[in-house]
Amino acid sequence: MNRNRKLILLAALLVVVIAGATIAYNQLAPGASGNGAQDAEQLAAPDFTVYDADGHAVHLSDFAGDPVVINFWASWCPPCKAELPDFEAAYQANEKDGEAVRFLMVALTDGSRETQQTADAFLADNGYTFPVYYDLDYDAAYVYGIRSIPMTVFVDADGYVADYHIGQIDAGTLQEGLDKIR
Repeated sequence: MNRNRKLILLAALLVVVIAGATIAYNQLAPGASGNGAQDAEQLAAPDFTVYDADGHAVHLSDFAGDPVVINFWASWCPPCKAELPDFEAAYQANEKDGEAVRFLMVALTDGSRETQQTADAFLADNGYTFPVYYDLDYDAAYVYGIRSIPMTVFVDADGYVADYHIGQIDAGTLQEGLDKIR
């Protein structure tokens, strides 16, 4: 067999192995990848601790009874930066209309790549006014199994995950999630 044919066969085999592994992973770990309420149906939103700008501990459970949008982001993340204007617009509309949806914009502050100071500078430079919380201990990231950002979780007023999205979302998808928890 010539060398080119061997390389083509090895490449095809690699594609089959990766596809099989992806399918197996998705079957064995539902909710670990993908989007949608189907995987999240009737899953109680796990509590976590983050910190406000003054260093006070804030828990998801502090917002019990209100629908909550949790967005995990970092200022070094291009898809995060691309979706934040839509979150700002939704937050502003929510405030103007007097809606009860709470926004928890969780900056994943690892202390090196992202710090509270770099996140604050980014927010100030862009004029964002939504409430930001800092995952200084990585408690929220750990509890929610964050492996990729951005990630958005929609929690209804009863404390259940109504929907979630891994990766960048647009204004329409954000609105659909908001509609599910109102």
